[in-house]
Amino acid sequence: MATTADVRAELASLADPHRAAASSRFLQMTPGGYAEGDRAIGVSVPQQRTVAARYWRDLPLSATADLLAGDVHEERLTALFVLVRKFARGDEQARGQIFDIVLANTDRIDNWDLVDSSAPYIVGPWLLDKDRGVLDRLAASTLVWDRRIAIMATFAFIRAGDFQWTFRLGDQLLRDPHDLVQKAVGWMLREVGNRDRAAEERFLAGRYQVMPRVMLRYAIEKFEPRRRRMYLTGMA
Repeated sequence: MATTADVRAELASLADPHRAAASSRFLQMTPGGYAEGDRAIGVSVPQQRTVAARYWRDLPLSATADLLAGDVHEERLTALFVLVRKFARGDEQARGQIFDIVLANTDRIDNWDLVDSSAPYIVGPWLLDKDRGVLDRLAASTLVWDRRIAIMATFAFIRAGDFQWTFRLGDQLLRDPHDLVQKAVGWMLREVGNRDRAAEERFLAGRYQVMPRVMLRYAIEKFEPRRRRMYLTGMA
């Protein structure tokens, strides 16, 4: 049976100080950044996925949760890659346990890459056929990562042709002050539009003039240039 120490040792063996410095800048772990205080050791995402693929079967959920609690960014992302694999192949009981682990550790899922690697593949899929009220709670949280988790979880609903919760949370987060939430809302609206442009534009009507500019730009990124200009100039 694999242990947390096994995974940590393998990640440490792949560490690259130059990549760590670049990751720290890119993910804003530097002073004043939204992830200030986090620590990268410089393991690439493909390498982390390879490690997760090697260990996911033999790493117990308890050990994976310990890895998610670690202070190294790559350890937490690798833990999430393991959980996503376990969730996709698990039975209902295992999937529920994995969902609970994620929800209990949202303070450790504390960067956009961690959120985006887990919320659409664990939180959203678990809630497809269940009460989704937890998303309202997450969207109302003071923790930016909770709010991003909430809207990113709706990606699973969008893939299933259900846009209601994307619009519901989009309204709740319409004036969110954090650009990482603004971008996520715009991204999910764009995904709705990729499937049903009319539905997206019905949501934008009456809202696009008050939503943050970055949210709007993400939402209309795939629109034709003329239509995009109309939204950006307030003439849609």
